[in-house]
Amino acid sequence: MSEEQVNEKIKEKKESTQKRDELIRLEKEIAAEWEQARVWEIDAPPPGTDTPKFFATFPYPYMNGRLHLGHSFTVSKADFTVGYQSLKGKNILFPFAFHCTGMPIKACADKLKREIETYGNPPKFPPPTEEELEEIRQEELRKKEAEEQKKAAGGKQLSKKQKQQQQKDQKAQQEQQKKAAAAEKGAASPATPAATKDSTQHRSNKSKATAKKGKATYQWDIMKDMDVPESEIPKFADAYYWLEYFPPHAQTDLKKMGVRVDWRRSFITTDVNLYYDSFVRWQFRKLKELGKVKFGKRYSVYSPKDGQPCADHDRQTGEGVQPQEYTLIKQQIVWDTVSAERKQKTPEFWSKIDGKPVYLVPATLRPETMYGQTNCFVLPTGEYGAYEVGKNNEIWVMGAQAAKNLSYQGWGHNGEFGKTNCLGTIKGEGLLGIGIKAPLTKYEVIYVLPMMNISTEKGSGVVTSVPSDAPDDYAALTDLKNKDKLREKYGITKEMVDPFAVVPIINVPGYGDTCAVKACEDLKIKSQNDVELLAKAKEDTYKKGFYEGVMLVGEYAGKPVKDVKPIIRKQLIKAGQAVKYSEPEKPVTSRSGDTCVSAKTEQWYLNYGEAEWKAKVDTILKNMQTYSAETRHVFENTLAWLRQWACSRTYGLGTRLPFDEKYLIESLSDSTVYMAYYTVAHYLQSDIRGEKPGRAGFKPEELNDDIWNYIFKLSDTKPQVADEKKSEMLDKMRREFEYWYPLDLRVSGKDLIQNHLTMSLYNHAAIWPTELCPQGVRCNGFLLLNGDKMSKSTGNFLTLSNAADQYSIDGMRLALADAGDSLDDANFASQTADTAIKRLFTQLEWAREAMEILAKNEASGENYVAEGAKFHEAVFESAVNKCIADTERAYEETKFREALLNGFYALQDARDRYRLALGEKGMKRSTIVRFLEVQALLLSPICPHFCDIIWKRVLGHTDTILKQTWPKGGAVDEKLLSQNQYLHDLMYKLRARAKTNEERKLNNEECYIYVAKEVPEWKRAVVGVMKKLYRKETNDFEATLRKELSNALTAVKGVSKKEIPKMMGFGQILEENVKKNGIAALNLESVFDEREFLGEQREYVKQQLGVKDVKIFESTDAGAVDPEKKRELGEPMDPSFTITTSKKVEEEKK
Repeated sequence: MSEEQVNEKIKEKKESTQKRDELIRLEKEIAAEWEQARVWEIDAPPPGTDTPKFFATFPYPYMNGRLHLGHSFTVSKADFTVGYQSLKGKNILFPFAFHCTGMPIKACADKLKREIETYGNPPKFPPPTEEELEEIRQEELRKKEAEEQKKAAGGKQLSKKQKQQQQKDQKAQQEQQKKAAAAEKGAASPATPAATKDSTQHRSNKSKATAKKGKATYQWDIMKDMDVPESEIPKFADAYYWLEYFPPHAQTDLKKMGVRVDWRRSFITTDVNLYYDSFVRWQFRKLKELGKVKFGKRYSVYSPKDGQPCADHDRQTGEGVQPQEYTLIKQQIVWDTVSAERKQKTPEFWSKIDGKPVYLVPATLRPETMYGQTNCFVLPTGEYGAYEVGKNNEIWVMGAQAAKNLSYQGWGHNGEFGKTNCLGTIKGEGLLGIGIKAPLTKYEVIYVLPMMNISTEKGSGVVTSVPSDAPDDYAALTDLKNKDKLREKYGITKEMVDPFAVVPIINVPGYGDTCAVKACEDLKIKSQNDVELLAKAKEDTYKKGFYEGVMLVGEYAGKPVKDVKPIIRKQLIKAGQAVKYSEPEKPVTSRSGDTCVSAKTEQWYLNYGEAEWKAKVDTILKNMQTYSAETRHVFENTLAWLRQWACSRTYGLGTRLPFDEKYLIESLSDSTVYMAYYTVAHYLQSDIRGEKPGRAGFKPEELNDDIWNYIFKLSDTKPQVADEKKSEMLDKMRREFEYWYPLDLRVSGKDLIQNHLTMSLYNHAAIWPTELCPQGVRCNGFLLLNGDKMSKSTGNFLTLSNAADQYSIDGMRLALADAGDSLDDANFASQTADTAIKRLFTQLEWAREAMEILAKNEASGENYVAEGAKFHEAVFESAVNKCIADTERAYEETKFREALLNGFYALQDARDRYRLALGEKGMKRSTIVRFLEVQALLLSPICPHFCDIIWKRVLGHTDTILKQTWPKGGAVDEKLLSQNQYLHDLMYKLRARAKTNEERKLNNEECYIYVAKEVPEWKRAVVGVMKKLYRKETNDFEATLRKELSNALTAVKGVSKKEIPKMMGFGQILEENVKKNGIAALNLESVFDEREFLGEQREYVKQQLGVKDVKIFESTDAGAVDPEKKRELGEPMDPSFTITTSKKVEEEKK
């Protein structure tokens, strides 16, 4: 880049920064006016008032850090909606609170406290070990390789050759890295530091910081990353200090964003706020009274370190994971098959269990298939232990993770909770070839065989084999039967496999009596290494076998599998041949860094899934607006599996269970109906911590169940209170609830559907009648930043406050609206935000200048009327009306990107066309004023500061735009708009041609335009196919579109193969037009008489081009003037033309 280019870039950046800073200055002025006017502090009107309302909420954010851009993305959806609903004449309520309940804050505070105690204040952390440094280097190298692979692949699958070359390159890089690391270790002299630098390794600032402290992540450093002053950090060792520090920061950031929040109703959770604490206690007493809260032993995801169930919001990883229940089958070792030679190889294992009853315990989800067992599988390289389990200390062989899980399910050593006792360990290969007795199988003894794709972290690490119905089992057993070398490698004899034929046990429609065998044959599976095909075979057969299969063997032959499974399981357990076993479906890590297990503990739980309760929730969901079919589908799936939910814990912050005070209420469970508390919060408390009473004058201890029931319309009996004012306040609070409830909209990230949002429906359904339950839930995906996941570790991260400073508030808000509206991940693009700054600033400058010029023109009495003014005024009016209607529809559907396209970009485009057609002098002041008013109103939900600046500073209105109503639209003349688009497209081409002529030193003399009426046959063929394959519900086409278009064009007479790609391109253009304009874009016929219309616009075209004359002909008119033979090249709505020229005078003189 040249010095001149660099300077130009610097100049551009400076100008952009100046524009941003000016917008921010104006935004702050407007925000201060809103603050002073207390615009969004709206109380319920008196009874009998029919002003409609709209009540929206956002799940209160957790207060363990500053709010980031992801928060602002979801918050913006709620704020855009209430902004629109306010314009529609409704009283709006958008309250906001701060969540502090749960264990994360407490865990972080305790971690920080331990660090200070161990390493001092400020702490001096130990340097990393050489092993940790090497691991960090390897991780950095892996990240770099992943980035290079991503760039090299360009998003495509690498070929086998490319992968081999890649592996070769990686190996070379690793060797180079080892040499560099060795050199670095040996180069202790400070004189040669550069010599040890590894040129192949990317080292970011973050990796350097990581290298200084090793693998450990210290809470002190996390606090520094949050921009907490180092002098403040020690205070965070007190969990309650977090509640003092972060909520005010969050409130400041949200005010900066300009959200339409009634801050009087804000609060924090936990028993620090005794008013909210009273509300939560009332809620749980109510749920218990209704029989929804129960006590007993049940499985839950559990953190041994924390000593309590680990709910979703207490997890670092694994949110949404539930306990998965299995059946452990007890397969007893036959000691006659265990040779002395085997025992001598690993005496430390066998000597402690020799001769005792010892069981391998495979975990299965299908106990009814045990009739078909032919063998048992272990992982040859896996580690297995012999564990004493239960009160009788039976010896079970399994993986360590299974033993750990079992120890929390009543099967600990000596029956002790969480205690394991491993007598010895052995590799899986040491168990191969052992004979075992298995329940229900027809074979007296079956053998332990090798399988390569077992995980000792999943199930028990032991797998029972049912090759008739499990494709993996069939493939592995077949390998051992057919491959002599494989058997030899693991010491398996033919006698251990050949006699064990597949046992038909279940008839499955379409698959016969051995569904796994047929599935493997159909998919041409050759070995257990065909992992992907085996996964498909399992997917095809597993559910079908369970739901449609019929038993062929045993006492339940002839009965459906799904009916007899629980019966057979119960019988196996009763006979002592099996036990219940549970583990998390996927790995879960608690916020304290602990690997969680599935534990059976005594606990309080909400009985979600109970039939009558669930039926009411199903009804609520059916009538609820979800704004997308996908959101509704996720709700339905969640309702299908969500069952008993542990609602108590012993560690963390929160509210005590009112009927069992040794427990705290779990953080999701205390956050389901707090929307009701918002309606009266400003009456009860005057600050977010609830330290001072609100206008009602009640102390927290005065709020009993009778008062809560009366306020929330669960009782019509008014409680007796000594103070008459308080009695009046009870009625006012009841009125607040009565007016604002039910909740109209809950806006949330999609991840909360599987817990919080569904639980909210359940708890509302339990406490209130259906008509007072939530009316709408809108969910969105996660937010990417410039196409990548937001992450502090990579530096791709923005806080809400930083984003507002970097892009201006409304620049940020506009980019958030543009980021996306579906459940797919959205993308905040910095370029969009930068462009927004320029566009908003330019619009503001133009508005000021236009109003000044038009005012001067009007004052001068000049009455200039441009050619075509009547037509273009009518067009602009209709275009504005269309933008109003389209934007309204987009806001109603909460499609904010569409609202932005229609209410900002499309409207500006209409303005630009109006300006181009009539010029600055030809524009009417009243027309531009209406445009600016409409523009400001349509955009105000998204960019309220900018729009209020236009409204007050430019247009001169005295009241804020936030208190205005939706603009009145009018008739939309689609024919007129179509004519204008036609004229616009034609004029664009004509102007371009005229300009080219002028650049060639030619005079434009006359213009001849040729209009056509016949659509070519190939275009009719394209449109016919597209109409046939159009999908109205998604406004797109069937996946076969390309293929069918190609076939249709091939069939058109006179079309050559060379022409088809170009014609397919026409189909792509139409496809894009359909995305913008719907099915109407496929109409190629003229919707008006082109010749007649152009005749009306003849003088306008003539003036715009500066030609002597304009003549319009039919393409079929053989007598038309046609000097360039263009007459027959036009098509309907796309006329051809010729502009005749002459040499300029100066050229002729030369």
